[in-house]
Amino acid sequence: MYSLHTGGVVAYEALARPGKGTAHELLAEARRAGRLAEVDLGLAATAVRQEAQRPSALPLHLNLSARTLAAGPGAFDELIAELGAAGRRTRDVVLEVGPPFSHLPADQLVGAMRALTELGFRLALDGLGRGDLPLALLVRAPVDLVKLDRSVLRGLPEEPASVAVVESLLHYTTRTGIRLVATGIETGPQLDAVQSLGVRIAQGNLLAPPAAHRSAPAAGAVLPDDRRAPASPQAPRVGDFLRPATTLPEDATCDAVREVLAAADAPSGVVGVDAHERPQWSVDRTRFLVAVTGPYGHALHAKRPAHRLADKPHTIDAGASALEFLELVTDADWGRTGDDVVVVDSSGRCLGVVLVTEVVRGVAEAKVEEAVTLSPLTRLPGSETVARDVERRIAVGEPFVAAWLDVDSFKSVNDNVGFAAGDDLIRELGSTLSTLAGQLRRMRVSHVGGDDFLIVCDVDEIGTVAAALLDTKWSAEGMPVTVSLATLVCGSGSLASYREASRLLAPLKKRAKAVSGSSWVLSRPGTDRVEVLRGVGREVAVSRSA
Repeated sequence: MYSLHTGGVVAYEALARPGKGTAHELLAEARRAGRLAEVDLGLAATAVRQEAQRPSALPLHLNLSARTLAAGPGAFDELIAELGAAGRRTRDVVLEVGPPFSHLPADQLVGAMRALTELGFRLALDGLGRGDLPLALLVRAPVDLVKLDRSVLRGLPEEPASVAVVESLLHYTTRTGIRLVATGIETGPQLDAVQSLGVRIAQGNLLAPPAAHRSAPAAGAVLPDDRRAPASPQAPRVGDFLRPATTLPEDATCDAVREVLAAADAPSGVVGVDAHERPQWSVDRTRFLVAVTGPYGHALHAKRPAHRLADKPHTIDAGASALEFLELVTDADWGRTGDDVVVVDSSGRCLGVVLVTEVVRGVAEAKVEEAVTLSPLTRLPGSETVARDVERRIAVGEPFVAAWLDVDSFKSVNDNVGFAAGDDLIRELGSTLSTLAGQLRRMRVSHVGGDDFLIVCDVDEIGTVAAALLDTKWSAEGMPVTVSLATLVCGSGSLASYREASRLLAPLKKRAKAVSGSSWVLSRPGTDRVEVLRGVGREVAVSRSA
C-alpha cells in the first residue's frame, strides 16, 4: 500500500495461496467441512511465515473472513504465536475483515472485533462496495481503515456515480478519523482521479503488482503506456487536503448564513464569494453563532449583510506545499488557526477549503512514513526501497540494472583519520546518490549500512551513475579514497527475485574490490563472464569464480 502524499510504502498485505486451487475455493471447502476458522487463520499464519523472510518495520495486513471472528479470540493463539516467532507484535498487524458479513448478527461481529482490538490488533473492513457490509456495522465497527473495492473504482474518472461514492466515503472517513484505501488501481487516470478526490492510500497493480507473480510478459508483449513506478517521496501539497467549501453570495444576510450553519450536517464555516467565485469574506461557525444567538443578536443582525460579522478570508494557492501552508497559519499576525483556509486557483476563484488540523496531521504522517526507513547518517532509505523496486520490475518484466557501491578499505579510513571523517565521506556519497536519483527518473537508491549502498536503475541510466561515482576523486581528511561499483544487468525474465539479485551481486562486489583504484565491473544473470569496465589493469571476460 502506498501513500499518495509521499509516494512511500506505508504497509504490506500478505496472502498465502494453497498449493492447488484458489484460497476462495479452499475456504469454501473448509466452511462445508466446519473448519473455516482453522483454515482461514492457518492461511494467515502461513502468510506471516512467508513475510518473515522479508522483514519490515511497516504494518502487515492479513485477510480474514468475517465468519472466522465467530470462533472467538482463543482461536487466534496460533496466529499470535506465529507473529511472535516472526518478531511481530499484534499492534503492528492489521486484520482485514472481509465478506460475507450478513451471516452473523452485527452485535456479535462488533463484540468479536472489540475482543481482537483488546489483543492489540488493528482492524480494517475489506471489500466495501463488493460484499454485503451493512451500514450499521460500518458505523459501529472499531476499525482504523476501510478498503474500497476495485469494482467501485473501475468507473473512475468518467462515471459521476463512482466519483460521488468516493466523495461520500471520504466525507464519512474524514468525520470519523478512519482512513479510506483505494484498491485495485490499474490505470493512470484511476490513480489521478482518486488522488485528486483526496484519497490518501492506494494499492493495485499500477503501483506494485503482487510479488508472488514472477512470470514476465510474453515475448513481444507491450506493457501499458500508463504503467508507473511508485512516485518518489515528496511533501504533501495543499490540494491533497481539499474539501468542498460552503459558499454564499457576498451580499448574503446573516439569516442566510445562520440557516446554513444550523443545518444538521453543518459546515465549520461559510465563504462569501462574488459573481466570479472569488472569496470576499469568511465566517467561522462558532464565532458567528455566538454573535447572532446572544442577547438581541437576532434583532441586531438577522437582516443585515453577513460580511458585518465576517473576517477577511485567508487564501492559499492549490499548488502550494503543505509546509508553505503551515508557514501561513503560524504567522504572528494570525491567531485564527481553527478557521478554514480558502484554496484558490490561479484566477483567485474558490476551489474549496482546508482545515489546519488535517494539514498538520498529514505533514506529520508524511514525515513519519519517510523517516521510518531512513538512515540517520545519509537520510537515505534502507534496502527495502530497492528490494521492492526490483521485485516490481521483475514482476512486470522490465530490464534493469542492480548495483552495489562500496568504499574500498573503509576500515582504514576510520583507523587513520577517525570515525568523524568516515561519517563525512559516507554523507558525501549519500548526497551524490540523492542528487543522481533526483536527476534520473527511474533510479532508486538505498543505504544498506556502513559504507554499502544499493542502486537500481534503467539500463540506459547506469553509465551516468557510474561516471558520477567513479570520476569523482573521493577523500577523507585529505586521504585519497577509491570506490567499487558492482553491476548486474538483468534482462526481462532473467531473475526470479530480489534475493537472487543480491546473491549474484555478492561475488561481483568481491571482484570489483579486487581491481585496483576506483572500479566498475559488470555481469549478467546466467553467465560467469565479468567485464571490468573501470580500474587499473582493465580486463574483459574474466570468470566470476576467478
